[in-house]
Amino acid sequence: MDDKLYKIFEEVKRKSECTLGPRAYRDADAKRMRPEEPDDMRTQFAVDRDRILYSGAYRRYHGKTQVFSFTNLIDEEMTNRNLHIAYVSQISRTIGKYLGLNTELIEAIALGHDLGHPPFGHDGEIALSDACVRHGIGHFHHNIESLHIVDHISRKGRGLNLTFPVRDGIISHDGEVHNTILYPEKDKNEARIQEYIRLKKEGMELDWMPATLEGCVVRITDTIAYIGQDIEDAIRFNLLKREDLPQKVTDKLGNTNSQIIDTLIRSVIINSYGQDWIAFDEETSYYLLELKKFNYENIYTNEKVKKSNKIIYRTMGIMFDKYLEDIEKNNRESKIFKHFLDHKSPEYREGFSPAEQVRDFIATMTDRYYNEEIKDYLLPWKW
Repeated sequence: MDDKLYKIFEEVKRKSECTLGPRAYRDADAKRMRPEEPDDMRTQFAVDRDRILYSGAYRRYHGKTQVFSFTNLIDEEMTNRNLHIAYVSQISRTIGKYLGLNTELIEAIALGHDLGHPPFGHDGEIALSDACVRHGIGHFHHNIESLHIVDHISRKGRGLNLTFPVRDGIISHDGEVHNTILYPEKDKNEARIQEYIRLKKEGMELDWMPATLEGCVVRITDTIAYIGQDIEDAIRFNLLKREDLPQKVTDKLGNTNSQIIDTLIRSVIINSYGQDWIAFDEETSYYLLELKKFNYENIYTNEKVKKSNKIIYRTMGIMFDKYLEDIEKNNRESKIFKHFLDHKSPEYREGFSPAEQVRDFIATMTDRYYNEEIKDYLLPWKW
């Protein structure tokens, strides 16, 4: 490398390191499962971010929905998984900047945290989990699948070889659990992650926190990013009117997505600055929980939403059985071969059971791809 260019890279890296606060995770402390030569231009977390950004799993975010599936408005107006990821990344980097944390680590975690989400959001996750349990491979959890994708599915099955803090942040996000304060579990290691995966697949509920403050920021931001946006989508979908929102909550948090985000970000910054935790204040946390309850009652369990998603529960088991039979009969014309297994390394094909391969294939699907597979199988065109 040209000496002048090398000096530029090193100077920029040094200045970037100087902007980090005392509680930030340092790039030099990160380790990979397989050692690599350092990148001249990028930090380790920038390398991780870029590997995620250019992966096939990341590109498929655009075709996966959040809450509202089977609607003609999806592609143009409703929030898809790609937009949610962008919101989490932007908000978490804003919080991280003011807390003096490592924003490149935050961004890598944010971009990768939902890679394992199957089609049709949480309804798809529940339906796929039922099929997985029935076939003896344990419960399906999208955070575990996200780590599985970056470790064993991407790069034709070789994996992305990400650093431990990024991998830990990906598997440790959970926007469904409500936390007022998040303390990082700093002594985590690979054995701890593998034990968590085993127990979760067995159906156990566990207390589980990220190993870094940066991971905690992404985890708390996951909720910040979706709570108000789901309301905006519900209003656009005519499930709600803005005046339906509980006034005691809107008086505190605001009644638009931008107001809610602003309130929550400010609470996190002022209550986390200079601390060894990431937190809301108690009052904001209380009203956020009230808003979550409102969303569950009026959006996520709304009959119009659930009715449109019944097709997922009716077909997931059928499609799982179909692909499993295709593997057992070595049906090379099946999409599970043509679009998945034929492009995977021997290590992947030999390292995971047929049921696990079916799980992974379905989890990587976009909503549209899944719909087309249903139509091709259940409504075959006959000339």
